[in-house]
Amino acid sequence: MVVERLFLAVVLTEDARHALAARIRDGTRVLPGRPVRPQNWHLTLRFLGDVDGPGYDRLLAALDEADLGEHFRVRLGGLGAFPKPSRATVLWVDFAQGKDRLADLAARVEQAVEIAGLPGEDRPFRAHLTLSRIRPPQDVRRFLEEVGPLGIGWGVDRVVLYRSHLGPGGPRYEEMAVFAL
Repeated sequence: MVVERLFLAVVLTEDARHALAARIRDGTRVLPGRPVRPQNWHLTLRFLGDVDGPGYDRLLAALDEADLGEHFRVRLGGLGAFPKPSRATVLWVDFAQGKDRLADLAARVEQAVEIAGLPGEDRPFRAHLTLSRIRPPQDVRRFLEEVGPLGIGWGVDRVVLYRSHLGPGGPRYEEMAVFAL
């Protein structure tokens, strides 16, 4: 058995999700590119990809045993773009508060992944929430200025293991397990 397309994430509360949707779509603005559906907004702590059955069981056990730290608060900052606002391919939201705590949580999750015997992550963690993917690249500087700082906050009290199901209408995320902080 292989469990496909797994990732670990921090999720927004429903209040934060609704507040963010209202801020970026205020009736006159249109999110550039192919927007991520609000119900799919999350902060990826670690993408795992496909994991075999024994690896999946070891991952669940390692996360159950892991010290993921205490709950904490985060607050969204402003929008940004990869690779740069004048030729954006990804539109994202930065964190104004809790970025260090998110990095610490990602490190604790990474340690559990390694204890489970799964491959380590090569890329550094960068806390952000993806809003849209843009192909071909667009200049989004004006959009970034119009939206400004968001200031939307919520409490982080858990890590969720998701399985991503790809489909013609976009991905659907299935909650596989929850790990309390």
